[in-house]
Order: sequence, then C-alpha cells, then structure tokens
Amino acid sequence: MIERNPLRTLLRHTILVCGILIIMYPVYTAFVGSTHDLASIMQAPMPFLPGGRLIENYGTAMLEGSKNLGSSVGTMMKNSLIMALGISTGKITISLLAAFAIVFFRFPGQNFFFWSVFVTLMLPVEVRIMPTYKVISDLGMLDSYFGLILPMMVSAAALFVIQFLYGWNQYLWPLLITTQEKYYTLLIGINRMLAVGDQQAEWQIIMATTILAMVPPVLVVVSMQKQFVKGMTETEK
Repeated sequence: MIERNPLRTLLRHTILVCGILIIMYPVYTAFVGSTHDLASIMQAPMPFLPGGRLIENYGTAMLEGSKNLGSSVGTMMKNSLIMALGISTGKITISLLAAFAIVFFRFPGQNFFFWSVFVTLMLPVEVRIMPTYKVISDLGMLDSYFGLILPMMVSAAALFVIQFLYGWNQYLWPLLITTQEKYYTLLIGINRMLAVGDQQAEWQIIMATTILAMVPPVLVVVSMQKQFVKGMTETEK
C-alpha cells in the first residue's frame, strides 16, 4: 500500500508550480512586450500587463517585418516550416528504409553500412560543416530549400517530434548558406532584427516574432505528445 503524505505532496506541487512560473515568466514578458508600443517597452519599469497593440504589432510582424529586414515573419515562418518538415520527414523516411534493409536482408558489408549510419550520431553538423558547405556550393544549392534540407537529412533514425524541433531550431547552417532574405528562417530573422547598429531596435516586433516562433514547435509537441511518450516507453518491440 502506498503511503500518502499530504505535506510531501504539497511540497512537490509547490516546487513544480514555482518551476513553471520561473520558466514561463520570460515568455510572458515577451508576450506583454509584443502588445505595447516601443515607447512603453523602453520605459522603466516595463508594463506588467498586456497592452492594446496586439493585433497591430503581430500584423506588422507577419506582413512586413522590421524596418531593417526586407522579409516578413510570415515568409520566415514558411521557410522554417519547410526546412523543419523537410528534415524530419526526409530523415525518418531514409532511416526507415535503411533500417528495413539492414534488419531484414543479408548482404556483403552489412555491418559496415550499419556502423556507417550509426556513426552519424557522433558527427553533428558543426563538425562536418565545411566539407558539407563545399559539396552544397559545388552542386549549386546555396540559397535554396534543397541546400537547407538535404545535408540535415543524413543521419541515424529518431522520433519525428525531435527531428522537427531539430530542424526548426537550426541556426548555424541556414546562417552559412543563405544570403537572400527570401530564404531566411525565423532564427536568422530574429538575429538580423537585433543587428541594428546605432539605430533603435523595434522590440515590439522582435518580441512578437519570438512568440510566433514558439507556436509551431509547441503545437507539434502538444499534438503528438501521446505518440512521443508511447514511443519512449513502449516495451513490445
């Protein structure tokens, strides 16, 4: 019989609630900032409650972007979504086919091919970035969706949710191979919005963009959490 201690249960829940509040406070601050004008954000202290410019700020971000960036958040979200979906679906498809061949067929060099696939887990993109860039450049894939996606697809099998987040959060590779603003992803766009030099950053647009950048990964995780947990805990293989 499990002994229940009310005080211990209360302590655990208190710690969990405090942890959630600590994690969510920066997100709430960004959301509040995205609903005010720049003058309100720059004053000290910054407003604690949401303002009345939510629709205006998010509309400006989605359709226009910041003044120092010639690409809208809508375009950058499209690019990030294409990259994330391309990497996750492509990697899962290739991994499933490779796993099927290695498990169900016997052929010369089988162990070599298995370890060749497995060793990709030990080679993140940062390690192979220069030769990968050379190959993509020679193939004429710079500033293209193929260039953003194909190099990220080649590695061992993994869960779709993890791979989607991996593709969505890519920063270094898109930064390296994209020079045209129409191919910027959201993380690249946010970084460029901050690079204003002596000018004043449009913090209300930056914060709105940051909140929008969180929406697709959260939706994927929430909508697929049952499958994610089942895949991590399933014992019948």
